[in-house]
Amino acid sequence: MKNFTLECCVDSVESAIQAEKGGATRLEVCSNLIIGGTSPSISLLKKIKEHVNLPARVLLRPRYGDFHYTNYEIEIIENELEMFKNIGADGFVIGCLKKDGSLNKDYMLRLIDKANGLPITLHRAFDMCKNPMLTMKQAKSMGISTILTSGGKNTAIEGIDLLKILCENSNGIEILAGSGITAKSVKYIKEKTNITSFHMSGKIIKQSKMEYKNKNVYMGINGINEYEIFETDQKLIKQVRNILENS
Repeated sequence: MKNFTLECCVDSVESAIQAEKGGATRLEVCSNLIIGGTSPSISLLKKIKEHVNLPARVLLRPRYGDFHYTNYEIEIIENELEMFKNIGADGFVIGCLKKDGSLNKDYMLRLIDKANGLPITLHRAFDMCKNPMLTMKQAKSMGISTILTSGGKNTAIEGIDLLKILCENSNGIEILAGSGITAKSVKYIKEKTNITSFHMSGKIIKQSKMEYKNKNVYMGINGINEYEIFETDQKLIKQVRNILENS
């Protein structure tokens, strides 16, 4: 496959470096991948740009949870977008829904307008929408370049039927298959669809270098091990890259 996209979602400089070494073609930069990703800091994008030579789209998500945002939250996203645009973001990853499960076109257009022509990915808010085919049509009419989706299921493998339909009806919009993407799942998805764009984090668990560990205190969500670090492994990225290059 000569033309493909292999996007790696990263929340640290270390992961971004590993992604580039593994052969990723694009980054999605965020923070807090362990809870699905939130907006990163300005400093994180700057530091990644210093050490990695890949286009980087920035996730703009002010909090964990659903994608039904208040006007305050949209104003926060707008401000973040402006700041990231000014320091060299190569695109943005956004998604806003109304409470009835439809795309919030007014909010989306506000953000798209502020992006001033930079490419926009509609993220997995798409997978939470009520009518995916209508939402894809609306996204295309807004000038959105990419839809990141697992086919409305927890993983892209589970959502393969919708992914196939989306790909067949995409009319030029990039269908970026994500969630549970590994070398094995990419082989399967490629056998069943014409999708050429994949999104993965390629994470492995690394142990913290802390020697003293107080296991009686949680700094965040009870049950999440704070002495484990999730980091992209270039080997996992390279495995997918090899499949895409040789198929």
